Amino acid sequence: MIQDDTQTPAPVRVIGCGMIAREILAVSDQLGFSHIDLKCLPAMWHHHPEKIAPGVDQAIEQAKSEGFEKIFVAYADCGTGGHLDRVCDKHGVEQIAGPHCFSFYLGNEEFDQQSDELITCFFATDFLARHFQTFLVKPLGLDRHPELRDMYFGNYTKLIYIAQTDDEQLTQNAKDAAEFLGLEFEKRLAGYGDLTPALAGAR
Repeated sequence: MIQDDTQTPAPVRVIGCGMIAREILAVSDQLGFSHIDLKCLPAMWHHHPEKIAPGVDQAIEQAKSEGFEKIFVAYADCGTGGHLDRVCDKHGVEQIAGPHCFSFYLGNEEFDQQSDELITCFFATDFLARHFQTFLVKPLGLDRHPELRDMYFGNYTKLIYIAQTDDEQLTQNAKDAAEFLGLEFEKRLAGYGDLTPALAGAR
């Protein structure tokens, strides 16, 4: 009798940014993963990056207390200035490489090669195309004080929509966002980039 030695992977607690929750689930589905246990932290923390490292630290401690032996942090550095790296090192957990999600969606290597020409570009993803008003316009007060637009975005020349999906409505939303901000528009259909291999290793 031949024995089946394949084993279901142990559950993995993925601590992810709320901005990429939909994408984490989509990639997990593509990979056929059923062992991912996703814990999302507030997307709005990207307006307050000082909250990310301590929030992830607490979430890792909670995951350990719940019995998770495998934990993966679905954040890049995301403006923490290396503090998130130190949290992950302290706990011995892996995280997505890169400075931010725009980089790992495009591909960290490609982003790094183009860094000089991208320096005056503002980036949007499917998330921002979907939530432009609630995530950017209202929190920055641009709906109440339109004169702030040029203060915040005057040094940008172009909005690059790094798209995860080829969605007509999201593309139009991103175009509208570029027009609202007074920027040129470019779309790059990148898919999930480095998020896919990063999650593939979370097992």
